[in-house]
Amino acid sequence: MPTVRRIIIGLGNPDRGDDAVGRVVAQQLRGTLPADIEVAEERGDATALMARFADANAVFLIDASASGAPAGTIRRFDVTLAALPQGLFGLSTHGFGLAAAIELARALGQLPPQCVVYAVEGASFETGAPLSPAVAAAVTEAADRLRAEIAPIFVEP
Repeated sequence: MPTVRRIIIGLGNPDRGDDAVGRVVAQQLRGTLPADIEVAEERGDATALMARFADANAVFLIDASASGAPAGTIRRFDVTLAALPQGLFGLSTHGFGLAAAIELARALGQLPPQCVVYAVEGASFETGAPLSPAVAAAVTEAADRLRAEIAPIFVEP
């Protein structure tokens, strides 16, 4: 029987305000999901993400976005169906990051069969800043949405 690999990856720089939201959501999820679901944190480097994608059946990524929407807005994108919208991660501190990793994996035929991105709109990306109040308030909602989406997928037979 083939191994099933499922992973949640919280992205961001913990020292850049709202950019840390993906990692904070991952921290909130850690220990609350079945043991066979990996929960990881990454800064968002494309090569590190592609390594995490290897042999994964399902990947859920959480990252901060900067599109001009109200801070704390949570959006979900099934990137197996379409690319991430242009400009959503325009202020990324990851450089060649999430959107590039997804499109490179797609081009190489290495995008996991299920790949979903949760984007939490940020407000402040200043060095040394904490999460803004609106983004901090969205952390629990983002974690709850992920748990609700994952629950029916990861039920033991």
